[in-house]
Amino acid sequence: MGFGQAVSTVFSNFATFSGRARRSEYWYWVLFTFIATAVASIIDAVLHLHVYNANGVSVGPVAAIVALIVLIPSIAVTIRRLHDTGRSGWWWLLSAICGCGAIIVFFFCLSDSQPGANQYGPNPKEA
Repeated sequence: MGFGQAVSTVFSNFATFSGRARRSEYWYWVLFTFIATAVASIIDAVLHLHVYNANGVSVGPVAAIVALIVLIPSIAVTIRRLHDTGRSGWWWLLSAICGCGAIIVFFFCLSDSQPGANQYGPNPKEA
């Protein structure tokens, strides 16, 4: 699966929390979100749109909009990736709660697909 196909697949399944996602689909999506937020932050900086909150953290409206657009698809593809490794999607909550949990979920997403069909569906590599 290539970059464009992965991004297209994630957007077409933006709120699908069932099934499985290949490793390439997940990591190309991560790359896309990184590039999109970086470009949005640069646009905010060039146009001087940053606003500082009470803690001194700058927030740009373009970056905030991009973050909102990719939020649900990012959660969905992470849950599908966890399903592909044979784990419950509830593991995603661990990454939402603490930094150590995000590291654990990161390593889960690095692991290879569970061979054959599992309780979440057929292996997307074999389809």
